[in-house]
Amino acid sequence: MKIEEVKDKVQGKIEEVEDKVQGNIEEVEDKVQGKIEEVKEKVQVKIGDLEKRLRELEDRPNNFPSNPDLTYSRPTVKSLTFDGQTSWTVFKTQFDVVSSANGWNNRVKASQLVASLRGTVAEVLQGIPSDKLTDLMTIENALEARFRDGHLTQFYRTELKTSEARRKPSGISRQCGATNEPGLRRVPSGCPRQPSSPILCRRYQR
Repeated sequence: MKIEEVKDKVQGKIEEVEDKVQGNIEEVEDKVQGKIEEVKEKVQVKIGDLEKRLRELEDRPNNFPSNPDLTYSRPTVKSLTFDGQTSWTVFKTQFDVVSSANGWNNRVKASQLVASLRGTVAEVLQGIPSDKLTDLMTIENALEARFRDGHLTQFYRTELKTSEARRKPSGISRQCGATNEPGLRRVPSGCPRQPSSPILCRRYQR
């Protein structure tokens, strides 16, 4: 009899806990749903404001008096240039923003992209068939393959090696006491090409 009572009490506690958990879940769901509805309302308000502004912009040319001297034109954003020494990903993002602001279609975007290439970057166009030079996807793929961001690492390594090679003195200059100090940049004219000792070299420097 006692075992049955214990079972009943345990079962009662379990049901009580389940009821509390279910109540908490429903409370959280209500709060979440409330937040979702609140966000939806705010988004709808923003969308309504944007649609209103777009309609105002579309109707604006009709509000001007009929005067041939007054013309309405869409503002344009200055085109960019790409020389291969900056990130292709960054340039591509900026180019997309500019093309969207200017209202370019893909054909115009292709011509503007070709016109933006500078220096050796334009050599990429030599590998594109002439009938594809107005195809935006073909041009972008060619530039992506050649100038993806990994090429910058190799570019800067080459620049660093070139810079170090220019700064590195020759072996003869070091032996003859040539340093970065003023007046000792050049090897004295009387100094042998391979002096036998620093003392002999100093004699020629005098």
